[in-house]
Amino acid sequence: MKIVIPGGSGQIGRMLARFFPADSHEVVVLTRKPRHTESHHPREVFWDGETCGGWSREFDGSDVVINLAGQSVNCRYGAASREKILQSRILSTRAVGRAIQNSSHPPRVWLQASTATIYSHRFDAVQDELNGIIGGQEPDAPPAWRFSIEVATSWEREALQIPLPQTRRVLLRSAVVMSPDPGGAFSILLRLVRLGLGGKNGDGRQFVSWIHDRDFCRAVQWLLEHPVEGVVNLAAPEPLPNDEFMRSLRKAWGTRFGLPASRWMLEIGAMLLRTETELVLKSRRVIPARLQQAGFDFDFPDWRTASLDLCRR
Repeated sequence: MKIVIPGGSGQIGRMLARFFPADSHEVVVLTRKPRHTESHHPREVFWDGETCGGWSREFDGSDVVINLAGQSVNCRYGAASREKILQSRILSTRAVGRAIQNSSHPPRVWLQASTATIYSHRFDAVQDELNGIIGGQEPDAPPAWRFSIEVATSWEREALQIPLPQTRRVLLRSAVVMSPDPGGAFSILLRLVRLGLGGKNGDGRQFVSWIHDRDFCRAVQWLLEHPVEGVVNLAAPEPLPNDEFMRSLRKAWGTRFGLPASRWMLEIGAMLLRTETELVLKSRRVIPARLQQAGFDFDFPDWRTASLDLCRR
């Protein structure tokens, strides 16, 4: 296949490029800062993430587009950051849709990044694609949480509004992807465990939705091969409370004790690190109902086996 990945220079894009080997597939990454030559895998092509340009020729005759573009949300949600986060997703998704629409031979599948953050903050029930409640209704939710939901809904709306009769669309509501790659969520959590700081966050009741990096890549490949369209949750089938999640990670690493972090400690830490506490305090109890009902089998359905594998790697 020829696979085009707008915004593919980040961690998720690099994971997918490794997963689809050069001897079997042609992978093209659209990036603002190309570094690699024509002979490199993946091949990199410049785009501005906003307007259709020469990069759109890569879509014509391609098999798959996997759009991952968007400003990182690992920052403080000030006015300028909010505008960049929202507009980077809307404009890049709009540009991808128009490029597909203008292709003489458009890709057969468009996988569009979204996020499981779109669901409400819940403890009492799981959230799936059919019965999950889109967030934003919690009266006591912090403004940053409501902003994330606004971003997610706007992102998905943009991806669905342009007519593309020859291209199947799938919206990937992804949980946190756990990979041993440097700089990712897992490497940060493991660093805390190694420093003796890997206890529960807040009261530890909030659910953690996650997915192992191999299952994420396998699910992407599976979706390319099966006629599923619309919204799909990319999350392991067994979310668990933060307290259990951190305890299992400590055990996988061989550490018994982890100093807990209260909510006020997390707020201070987030300010110092220029990020938001939503990433650890919002309860995400998301399950992959559509994937499982359609026949996808997870290699790492539970956090115990997943954390052991990730620590080993």
